[in-house]
Amino acid sequence: MSDRAGVRVEVWPVTADAVGLWLISGADAWRSGPITQDSDPHTTVETLLADHSASADVTLLHSTSWRAEDGDVILTYVAIVGCSDLAREQWPDASPINPALPDAVGKPIPVEATEAPIPRYIDVLMHGLRHLRFLLHTDSAARSALCGRWKTHLQAFLPALAGMYDHDRGEAPITLPDASVLS
Repeated sequence: MSDRAGVRVEVWPVTADAVGLWLISGADAWRSGPITQDSDPHTTVETLLADHSASADVTLLHSTSWRAEDGDVILTYVAIVGCSDLAREQWPDASPINPALPDAVGKPIPVEATEAPIPRYIDVLMHGLRHLRFLLHTDSAARSALCGRWKTHLQAFLPALAGMYDHDRGEAPITLPDASVLS
C-alpha cells in the first residue's frame, strides 16, 4: 500500500436532447484508476471519453469538484456531449436526469461543520449540473458551449453554493439571490 493518496478522475457525460438531460454513461460516472506520473487529470478524462466513444462530441469539459474516497482524491468532471434530437438514438443506455431526483432520494448526509462531507454520487451529479447553470452566467466560453436547449434544460437547476444545506431546519440549498436576474 502506498503512503500517499492517489489521484483518480470521474467524468459525468451529459447530453441534452429535445426531451431533457441525459447521463449517457447510464446510471453512474466513468472512473479511472490512479493517474500515473506521466499523465494528468485532464488527459485521463479525455482518455475515458475516448474509451467510451464519446470524445468526438464533447463541447465542454469542466472540473466541478473533488472529494476523498477510498484513500484517493477524486477529481470530478462534467463532459457536455452533443447529440441528435433524441439522446437514446445515439446513446441507448442513457438515463434521464430529472431535477426532482434529489427530492426523491432525500438530502445529503449531514455532517458537523468540521467533518469531511460524505457526498453520494447523486449529490456529485446534481452539484455538477448546478455548477453548469452557474457557468451559464459567469463564463463566456462555457456559455457558448451550453447553447440552445442547454439553457432551457438547466433552468431547473438553481446555481447553489456548494453543499450548503441546513439539516436541522430542513432548508433547501443556499442559492444566489434572485437567480432570475442571471437569465
